[in-house]
Amino acid sequence: MDLFYFFLFVLLVFSGHNYEKGSAITVTYDDRALVIDGQRRLLFSGSIHYPRTTPEVWPEIIQKSKDGGLDVIETYVFWNYHEPERRFDLVKFVKTVQDAGLYVHLRIGPYVCAEWNYGGFPIWLHFIDGIQFRTTNAAFKSEMEIFLAKIVNLMQDEKLFASEGGPIILAQVENEYGNVEWAYGIGGKLYVEWAASTAVSLNTTVPWVMCQQEDAPDPIINTCNGFYCDEFTPNSRSKPKMWTENYSGWFQAFGSPTPFRPVEDLAFAVARFFETGGTFQNYYMYFGGTNFGRTAGGPLIASSYDYDAPLDEYGYLRQPKWGHLRNLHNAIKQCEKILVTEDPTYISFGAKTEAHYYNGSDGCAAFLANIDDSSDANVTFNERSYFLPAWSVSILPDCKNVIFNTAKVSAQQSISAHGTSTFVKEYSLALSSWSWHKEQVGIWGRNSFTKPGLLEQINTTRDVSDFLWYTTSVNVDEKLSSEDLYLDVESLGHALLLFVNKKPAAFGYGNHEDASFTLKTPIVLNQGNNTLDLLSMMIGLQNYGPWFDIAGAGIFSVMLVGSANILKDFSSIEWTYQIGMEGEYLELYKSENNSLWVTGNDIPNNQSLMWYKATFDAPEGNSPLALNLASMGKGQVWVNGLGIGRYWPAYLAPAAGCADPCDYRGTYDAQKCLKNCGQPSQTLYHVPRSWLNPTGNVLVLLEELGGDPTKITIVTRTGQQICSHASESDIPPVDFWDKNKLDFEAVSPEVRISCERGWQISSVDFASFGTPQGKCGLYSHGSCSAKDVLSLVRKTCVGHESCSIPVSASVLGDPCPSVVKSLAIQATCTDLYT
Repeated sequence: MDLFYFFLFVLLVFSGHNYEKGSAITVTYDDRALVIDGQRRLLFSGSIHYPRTTPEVWPEIIQKSKDGGLDVIETYVFWNYHEPERRFDLVKFVKTVQDAGLYVHLRIGPYVCAEWNYGGFPIWLHFIDGIQFRTTNAAFKSEMEIFLAKIVNLMQDEKLFASEGGPIILAQVENEYGNVEWAYGIGGKLYVEWAASTAVSLNTTVPWVMCQQEDAPDPIINTCNGFYCDEFTPNSRSKPKMWTENYSGWFQAFGSPTPFRPVEDLAFAVARFFETGGTFQNYYMYFGGTNFGRTAGGPLIASSYDYDAPLDEYGYLRQPKWGHLRNLHNAIKQCEKILVTEDPTYISFGAKTEAHYYNGSDGCAAFLANIDDSSDANVTFNERSYFLPAWSVSILPDCKNVIFNTAKVSAQQSISAHGTSTFVKEYSLALSSWSWHKEQVGIWGRNSFTKPGLLEQINTTRDVSDFLWYTTSVNVDEKLSSEDLYLDVESLGHALLLFVNKKPAAFGYGNHEDASFTLKTPIVLNQGNNTLDLLSMMIGLQNYGPWFDIAGAGIFSVMLVGSANILKDFSSIEWTYQIGMEGEYLELYKSENNSLWVTGNDIPNNQSLMWYKATFDAPEGNSPLALNLASMGKGQVWVNGLGIGRYWPAYLAPAAGCADPCDYRGTYDAQKCLKNCGQPSQTLYHVPRSWLNPTGNVLVLLEELGGDPTKITIVTRTGQQICSHASESDIPPVDFWDKNKLDFEAVSPEVRISCERGWQISSVDFASFGTPQGKCGLYSHGSCSAKDVLSLVRKTCVGHESCSIPVSASVLGDPCPSVVKSLAIQATCTDLYT
């Protein structure tokens, strides 16, 4: 065993993410890396937002992140969840991360963006006299300083910063301000300097960062956000190259297809970053979770925040993304000491092939890259020939042997192409269990008020509700009532229901890119007095952009138009306003006032402004649950009084724009890889298990457009089909190596299959060693196949949570000695509790 293999053995055995809980450590930085207790560290991080899942599942989500090779958990701090009242336990979340032996990057902000309502700002902030957000404004700076100090003091009181024995090694002030700073002029520049000095004065004893902030003043570290950050350079030679948001996918908006990011491209971006001198990289998101209640930002952000992350919305491993990234992390970790010690040397092999290698007293490591988006290449490095697929990076921890290539995915897969394929059970809600309540159209309470002109919605409702009624009347003579009439309504967003004489007349809405819209619809008016009731609907307060906090919403123009001209402009007349729905005011979602509900078998379906209620028992098992709301139109849903989120399955994504398969090669953006074109953006809505009782759970829906609640089902996962495939010529994943040999030539590849925690392999459905054909879910035996492989795999794997089989003729037999053989396995995992 030479020195390289001895060092590698020591590294594999003794390296890890754990630190001793309660032990005080120092965190500084230099030009190469964060320095933790005097040691430069190469760190993998992942974003998990504590309000987007429930505390009961934090430990499992965090442990799966650690198992995937993460060192750090990154979270925003959501101001509107801490003031005026604390609605989530940030301290508990940080301590849960600490219990797992991981570090924390606390992004205090206080602006977070995050596709979160109002970017995380509490709505009361908007109503402080003279306030202007995110600029050198005295009122805003005063409130921001109070909040920053509150969170820092909260962490210090619990001794959660690293110097106190806690897990927090980084803090962030502001967020992506550099993207909008231009709009604030000199006030923006002064604000950046103030925010930085204020953060430093709080004496957290850990470094502060500002992401997307080229002018971040010392000692604040400026960091990169984006799909690629290999070309990013810090604004000072004293700062390390850090990546705070590497987008694992993109967010879902109502009316849009579902974005996804191929893992080959994601791994390519990560490898390129570390190849070019990066030492801290964070996935945004590693687990996205759910926008419960009305927390989704705007406009039109969906309730799911799945983000195509390595852990899906329900906490399941998204394979092969999770596994391929885990293998990548393991491979790069083998190079850690040399990467944080030396600077890279660059070699060009040609126009689009290159290498960066690190050479020093601690060894040698190299990254060979082919950045061509279509052509594979062969290159010679250190007098050896290497094959590089297009758009890929090979990692050589000894500058000789390739242990990982970003384009070669050997990790376990599931049947579906872009997600987690599962077995499901669907439970229908009994027809007789439904009751309902019809919401009154227009003004319903004494707290209505009359004002001249059309009021802006956010300043009127103060975000206590998504809804604002605009009501007026119009008197027409016989001649006018016989004309072809149109109502022309212009709105800043986000959606609008029109009622004429209390009957539904039209529905208009914007989209995620532009929430404003014009509704021009024919109407019929009777001779005499007529009522116009317009229900303006918000779908999340805007969360991004310069001056986003003053962006308006609601109706700003209403005109009655005849065949040739404007007959009446209603924009300046008196309107009567009502904030919210009567059912909201009566808290029907809590279902405590049963006298308001009508019960019977003749359920009024496909009607607007209907409240529906049913009870159900929790399905057996521990698996996460979802409501299938494909039969509904648009609305909100609660379980046991807790908000599941906004739903809108009636808003279909465009029918075009999806590519199947999507070529991972070439520069990725959020519109490149899409699925579910022509389909509802979201039909399944997550119901946390911890929100349920064994029996008698109350489901309440406010249906705004019209739907059929009798077709709603409750869905749970009971199993999953998984696959794995490897060839004799494949590179063994790093964590498969025989640590006693550490010999590249002697170690055989393995096929490993693994179920979710609490599940086990209940059957092996296919196994073939030789020349198996097809892909996951469609395997078949080729012309060469060893005998008894299926029975051997079944004996090894069935009844276990995981198993591994060597891809070796000495173990499986040799049906065709002159052929390079492979092993393919397809198995079924089953929930033990179902």
